[in-house]
Amino acid sequence: MSVRELVVLGTASQVPTRHRNHNGYLLRWDADGILFDPGEGTQRQMLRAGVAAHDINRICVTHFHGDHSLGLAGVIQRINLDRVPHEVSAHYPASGQRFFERLRYATAYRETVSLTEAPVAADGVLATTPSYTLEARRLSHPVESFGYRLTEPDGRRMLPEALAERGIAGPDIGRLQREGEVGGVRLEEVSEARPGQRFAFVMDTRLCEGVYALADGCDMLVIESTFLDEDEQLASDHGHLTAGQAARVARDAGVRHLVLTHFSQRYTDAEEFERQARAAGFEAELTVATDLLRVPVPKRRP
Repeated sequence: MSVRELVVLGTASQVPTRHRNHNGYLLRWDADGILFDPGEGTQRQMLRAGVAAHDINRICVTHFHGDHSLGLAGVIQRINLDRVPHEVSAHYPASGQRFFERLRYATAYRETVSLTEAPVAADGVLATTPSYTLEARRLSHPVESFGYRLTEPDGRRMLPEALAERGIAGPDIGRLQREGEVGGVRLEEVSEARPGQRFAFVMDTRLCEGVYALADGCDMLVIESTFLDEDEQLASDHGHLTAGQAARVARDAGVRHLVLTHFSQRYTDAEEFERQARAAGFEAELTVATDLLRVPVPKRRP
């Protein structure tokens, strides 16, 4: 059975707290695991969350500030220590190549795994698999930063009643899906369009074109809301978003499930992020992330 869920490993911003580790997020997408922004302590958080090195197929780093990347050294070494049997790809801003190399080879260890470096230099598609296309968009932060988006190919949902009426059963259903027609029955007659799911990951950034492009029509949007709305100028000065800004982006983009994260240690009442997001007019499903939380990706749109 395919599983699509977000496993939250850490939710703090620059400074961790007693209850919030530095960033880290694993997206389970069918057979693939995509690790986003492994900050310091990610390897231990993986253990606490029941995430193994074998679960990681791809690593996506938005930018090279420490709270988003210092965990790379430990994660990469753990992947090698556990002799992960499959190739692992790593995406990160090309301008930070020297940082990636320093973290990859921070200490001595034995390399046993094929780790493919795939730096990101511009907006566009990074990888295409049978279950998703991965693309990147440039964000607005004091250092070069990219957000990531997964888009599942559109498909078709078979209609059991229509199949039965036309006598299509067993292996013929598979043939019909592959060939488009069986015994004079066309695929369109016994199925309906099924939009592919969409997921976006947006970290440290001001409001910019890339934020809106990534969020557009997403089933799940994971987005930073470092500051509350009363500190909007501070957020802009440091290249961040407020809870209200993130919620308005999600509202206007038609997001189905909004996940707010990356919270400044200056705030002690996490519920205020939800209150401000609702006040901004976001009415769909909303999660204020906490460490070790699991959030299912919404079911496909009807």
